[in-house]
Amino acid sequence: MILEIVSPEATLFKGEINSITLPGVDGSFQILNNHAPIVSILKQGTIKIFAPSFKINKEVAGKFAKVNDQTYTLEIASGTIEMKDNKVIVLAD
Repeated sequence: MILEIVSPEATLFKGEINSITLPGVDGSFQILNNHAPIVSILKQGTIKIFAPSFKINKEVAGKFAKVNDQTYTLEIASGTIEMKDNKVIVLAD
């Protein structure tokens, strides 16, 4: 599936991923490939991205923390997520 993370300043990430874990207002949840369409509000917390490879722009690389070669995290203050047609769009603060 495709993930796009957008902040008010820039597009932080766009690429192919295996799954993503997000801090929802009612608790953390995970989205896998071919997940049903969903729209949700996010609270302050950590986004965990699982992907076969990462290509992060140098300008925003400092916002991400590397857990291992296939897992990165991103701290957010709040946001919104939409999953539709195997594409995840995260609008993050």
